Amino acid sequence: MGFSFVKHLLAMLISFWIFADHPALAKHGGITRHYKFDIKMQNVTRLCQTKSIVTVNGQLPGPQITAREGDRLIVKVVNHVQYNMTIHWHGVRQLRSGWADGPAYITQCPIQTGQSYVYNFTITGQRGTLFWHAHISWLRVTVYGPIVILPKRDVPYPFPQPYKEVPIIFGEWWKTDTETLINQAMQTGLAPNTSDAFTINGLPGPLYNCSAKDTLKLKVKPGKTYLLRLINAALNDELFFSIANHHLTVVEADAIYTKPFKTNTVLITPGQTTNVLLKTRHHFPNATFLMAARPYSTGPAAFDNTTTAGILEYHPQSSPNKPNKNNKLPLLTPSLPIFNDTAFAANFSRKVRSLATPKFPANVPQKIDRRFFFTVGLGIMACSQNQTCQGPNNTRVAAAVNNVSFVQPNTALLQAHFFNQNNGVYTTDFPGNPPFTFNYTGNPPTNIMVSSGTKVVVLKFNTSVELILQDTSIIGAESHPLHLHGFNFFTVGQGFGNFDPKKDPAKFNLVDPAERNTVGVPSGGWIAIRFLADNPGVWFMHCHLEIHTSWGLKMAWIVQDGKGRKQKLPPPPSDLPKC
Repeated sequence: MGFSFVKHLLAMLISFWIFADHPALAKHGGITRHYKFDIKMQNVTRLCQTKSIVTVNGQLPGPQITAREGDRLIVKVVNHVQYNMTIHWHGVRQLRSGWADGPAYITQCPIQTGQSYVYNFTITGQRGTLFWHAHISWLRVTVYGPIVILPKRDVPYPFPQPYKEVPIIFGEWWKTDTETLINQAMQTGLAPNTSDAFTINGLPGPLYNCSAKDTLKLKVKPGKTYLLRLINAALNDELFFSIANHHLTVVEADAIYTKPFKTNTVLITPGQTTNVLLKTRHHFPNATFLMAARPYSTGPAAFDNTTTAGILEYHPQSSPNKPNKNNKLPLLTPSLPIFNDTAFAANFSRKVRSLATPKFPANVPQKIDRRFFFTVGLGIMACSQNQTCQGPNNTRVAAAVNNVSFVQPNTALLQAHFFNQNNGVYTTDFPGNPPFTFNYTGNPPTNIMVSSGTKVVVLKFNTSVELILQDTSIIGAESHPLHLHGFNFFTVGQGFGNFDPKKDPAKFNLVDPAERNTVGVPSGGWIAIRFLADNPGVWFMHCHLEIHTSWGLKMAWIVQDGKGRKQKLPPPPSDLPKC
């Protein structure tokens, strides 16, 4: 009796130890990991100026979320600030967990001041680098952080095991208050001021005024391989990134392994992540190396033409090579492409290919159920009569998909869809083709007014979709990084000029195209993507340049429930915020 009691007590203690100090074991082979995000104001000094910013847990960037493939994440978000808040887990598939996706007024009403919401979702069939960010107004400017999804235990990477892994997160910094900035811009109808700096891991670096102390220093050992997890969390700028005198090997994009390729420069759009291997020199090089990022910009508007940088420093392994403290090592700088190098952008994106191996297949939809053709670009819109806008005849700049500038509803689309209360919230008549054809990348039509509405496309469960995204030259041709929530898609084709439905599909890559969640629609060109609508819910698709999202370059897909139990969206959690 005594022995069995002791055995029982031991078992209880062991189980208490597992569940108290370690993440709980989940039913699906992974574990459950708990995080708490306190949304709070924090005074931060950059560029010699102090300002109060919205943060998670007082950190910039915010805390890293680490999980393994198959793990469940439970993140309690408590809002202590004056602004409404939501968090989006960018690139996480959210299979049957659309209530946790995060875009405000699409899958949830925002978390109001003093309220909280628990995001509860499982990482299914994904591993790699993603990130989380605020998904309301412009608050993601300082509310963002990395998501690192490790492979399942004892599953190796399909590339050499790195000595060390380092997150490199690009951000954007304004001296002014960005909420005031975007609100004023929406009132006047003009573009807001560009940012004052870019940052790496929250630091602008030595090329900005009084920022030498605010510089990321990456200390490395000779003869080692480092995995850099690159994340572009900037608001409005695609970025070129390079390290002086070093090659980078791209091995993953948007948390999908790629065929490895060497490059001196990486192009990364807002919303994209890229894992690169950095092989350090075998011997101490007697120099330090600038790691620099600056914009790729194609549109007609002004942009922040500055460069953020960190410093790569070698740390000698043996004393004879140690530099004399008095000898300052030379700092070598990389050469980056010019700001509008669209040829580089096109070539770089063509190099990104899926591994397409038996272990990591590229399941490209071969038979297409529905085809869509969406123009993406700018236009103008009449302002309301009680508003004074600076455009001709009281107009303002707008952005649209198929000439529809999306109007954000006052209640979340997913709730309206789930409870069949869509009357007055949204309509299901989003156009599958442009309302009229014109020379999309040539001289723009005389009438460049856009229409507006809260329109969606409805897809049956498991529909295979092909979508052509066509840039337009209205106001100016521009690269648009398009992000699709809830899915990865395959980029099967791309080109400059207008898409030709007769000739271009013959050149599609249906074998090993890149699989992504965010892709740059080429400036003055088009991209073709395919995806399988196997995830019931309401899924946002928008330009990841925040100003274009504010102007209306966004729309949503509704994927209906399938017949099987595992093909249906479960009801919302009880703490889902109310509008």
